Amino acid sequence: MPSSRGADDSANAIAALADRAAAPDRRDRPAYYLDGRHCTHGELHALAARMAGALAGRGVRAGTRVLLCAPDGIGWIATFLAIGRLGAVAILVNPGLAEPELQALAESVRPLLTVGRGVSGPTIGLDELEHEARRAPEAPAAQVDLTTPLYVQFTSGTTGAPKGAVHCHGDLTHHFEAVGRRMLRIEPDDVTFSVSKLFFAYGFGNSLIYPLYSGSAAVLLVAKPGPAQVAEAADRYGVTVLHAVPSALAHLVAEADAAAFQRVRVVVSAGERLSTTLGERGRALFGVPVLDELGSTEVGGAWCANTLSDNMPGTVGRPLHGYRIEVRDRDGHPVPDDTEGRLHVSGPTLFTEYLDRPEATAAALKAGWLATRDTGIRRSDGRFVHTGRVDDIEIVGGINIAPAEIEDLLTGHPGVREAAVAAFPDPRGATRLRAFVVTATQDRTALADELTALVRSHLAPFKVPRTITFVDALPRTPTGKLRRHVVRTGDW
Repeated sequence: MPSSRGADDSANAIAALADRAAAPDRRDRPAYYLDGRHCTHGELHALAARMAGALAGRGVRAGTRVLLCAPDGIGWIATFLAIGRLGAVAILVNPGLAEPELQALAESVRPLLTVGRGVSGPTIGLDELEHEARRAPEAPAAQVDLTTPLYVQFTSGTTGAPKGAVHCHGDLTHHFEAVGRRMLRIEPDDVTFSVSKLFFAYGFGNSLIYPLYSGSAAVLLVAKPGPAQVAEAADRYGVTVLHAVPSALAHLVAEADAAAFQRVRVVVSAGERLSTTLGERGRALFGVPVLDELGSTEVGGAWCANTLSDNMPGTVGRPLHGYRIEVRDRDGHPVPDDTEGRLHVSGPTLFTEYLDRPEATAAALKAGWLATRDTGIRRSDGRFVHTGRVDDIEIVGGINIAPAEIEDLLTGHPGVREAAVAAFPDPRGATRLRAFVVTATQDRTALADELTALVRSHLAPFKVPRTITFVDALPRTPTGKLRRHVVRTGDW
């Protein structure tokens, strides 16, 4: 990874956040709520400075890699801040990885130290690190520049092995300006809750960047929350900004009581396409705008979104502050408005590289533009419609079919919570579509026939699924994205 040049104390994002937290109007305000307790902004940064001292005592210094593999919590936040304070690089890892996956990742990353759950090499648990921090001196902030690597986030791995996208100290302020300030208008009195976890780019922005920069608070839960836990947290802590993924929204719409969300002023959906029907159901439940946004790990967060001042359901809005988007054909040439193509994005927070993978970096990043592998349309009014992923296309009888069109119809039925469509060979080897449906009702007797008739009445015959299979859940990544390659196996 590149070394820092023109180092400057003020460029250390963590030191700058600590300075903000020391202000009299922020120091004693809650930063995080967890299990009925809270931690103030001042307490958080004091803990992080001592944790940095403990990590320095274990050899962590500028440029070294520290793998952070732990559940969400105040200790996770403080550890990240401590790593960044030292100028080291935080490798953010899903703590739910199977042991062989974690072992392979650790071997590829080669961290100096693992904090949390480790499988080999030097490791320290969060409790032990906090214990050492009580006796450690506060470590000074390392001098870095805005392009010094700060953290690495891994892609979801929906189409292959996850890749580590490297992000820099300068990225955090851009994310807050684009999303926290301009899109969501987060103020110190806001309370944020994110269904997505901290190791994921979406959850990292929601639960770390926006609260710490705005001086507001966020609610953390250790375990993955279901609808009941989301509702309880929203009611207990007075959540005003709720971030979810479409699958979580679908479960909230089906199970949650609107009374728990009385203080929510805006709901954000990201992670995958939000169908128009689900967006309408969400607005009916919460009684506030549901803003669809589009982002990626390589950008570190959202780059296109509806906003509180410009919200058009059925679209993902316009490019956020600082970002440019182009729709191109498969050869990389721009296409006219209202023509579907592949989305490319350029902006201030593009990853600098996939960690230790120069060929993959070169394939994805060309002349300052990221080929996102999302497909979409730029409308003549400048808004974008997200139509899916390049990898989503199914081929039936030699014809390209976008499953999203069929899935949107299916989820528009009141008896359907989620749906996924994939192509399978029949006994003769001909390709046919199959639909997998999670129901919102226990009465499935006539539902399959109703769904088949619904699709047949709206779409061409070759788009009608030949079979509909009811399942308890769809296969998803830990970040909530549909694992379409698993759907295509029909076995999960």
